[in-house]
Amino acid sequence: MSPPPARETVFIHEATPVKYGAGAVDDAGWELARLGVRRALLVTDPGVAAVGIPDRVRASIEAEGIEVVVFAGARVEPTLESLQAAADVALEADVDGFVSVGGGSSIDTAKVADLIVSHPAEVMAYVNPPVGEGRKPPGPLRPHLAIPTTSGSGSEATTVAVLDLPELRLKSGISHRFLRAHQAIVDPALTRTLPGEVVAATGLDVVCHAAESFLARPYDSRPRPASPADRPPYQGANPVADVWSAKALEYGGRYLRRAVEDADDLEARGAMMLAATMAGVGFGSAGVHIPHACAYPIAGLRHEHVPPGYSDDHPFIPHGISVIVTAPAAFAFTREASPQRHGQAARLLSGGESNDLPEVLRELMRDVGAPPGIGALGYGEADVDDLVRGALQQRRLLDVAPRAVEADDLAAILRASL
Repeated sequence: MSPPPARETVFIHEATPVKYGAGAVDDAGWELARLGVRRALLVTDPGVAAVGIPDRVRASIEAEGIEVVVFAGARVEPTLESLQAAADVALEADVDGFVSVGGGSSIDTAKVADLIVSHPAEVMAYVNPPVGEGRKPPGPLRPHLAIPTTSGSGSEATTVAVLDLPELRLKSGISHRFLRAHQAIVDPALTRTLPGEVVAATGLDVVCHAAESFLARPYDSRPRPASPADRPPYQGANPVADVWSAKALEYGGRYLRRAVEDADDLEARGAMMLAATMAGVGFGSAGVHIPHACAYPIAGLRHEHVPPGYSDDHPFIPHGISVIVTAPAAFAFTREASPQRHGQAARLLSGGESNDLPEVLRELMRDVGAPPGIGALGYGEADVDDLVRGALQQRRLLDVAPRAVEADDLAAILRASL
């Protein structure tokens, strides 16, 4: 009989350098020059472009003598086509660096464009299996300065880019340490123009990131890989990720309601931007699991929902909404694996007032006006089997959960979330 596989004893912590504070965006040109960029692609979306923030960034960059090519066609919830369009512009423009200005969609678009320019291939070659080939980038990417304008995805601090695949009726992503931005500028003043509904959706994404990573299976519960190159980006809960995730949970509970209610409450909106970055650092190391695995088919199976507060140029389910709607049921399922950790997460989010994480989440969702479940997004009992099939394709996420989860468990979680 062969001996059991050795358990993992190593975790890795990497983090994007972050410059934070009101007015920090005006350092964009200085930061790109420091990174050695001479010709940059500025990636943004039409909504952010309309409020003038990219113009301010461009002026700062050009003041440093750096040429700027603007791609303002990033799509909220990027598709294969929109990512390829950005990569094509970058290739034609022959840029040597990238700056993203916007939410997670713009940042993810810049990550993928950078990947394709640095290591040319079809986008699907890099998409996580079994949806794509799962090819690993052979080396580092060109410099990327990420400037978030929302307080949600934490993409400025993560190793992941997410894309929607409508023809497959699901979402997937590309995940590798080389996708992490080289520098981030987090300026709370950039969130003043965000509608409350957008702040709610993105803020719930922060909370879910933080909770999932805090409650992930411990990093040392995995088998040790045969090679250091085979260590997954999502390693499981570890002492460093715990610090970031815990603080993000605390900030989400303390500041999200205020940030939704008042656009001029820069303390609250700034704290939520910090929480987004902190949660991004946490889940970029520890990982996310059941709510995110369910979120991909929830967002990808139907394209009918028009979210309030967002541009109405195409229907979609905001990522923060697609993850939070199953989170209460998911954490009710995982609670038996680590009841003390679940109680601690609830206390962090509630300011010490509750040990019941699913109920704390439901209260927060109600207070910020989020849909109470997937039924409000157009799903019913007849859709459960398709949603389960889509979630099962995210096995790399499900394997991060603290409790083993199979098809019947996912079906129960989704039915409880209707």
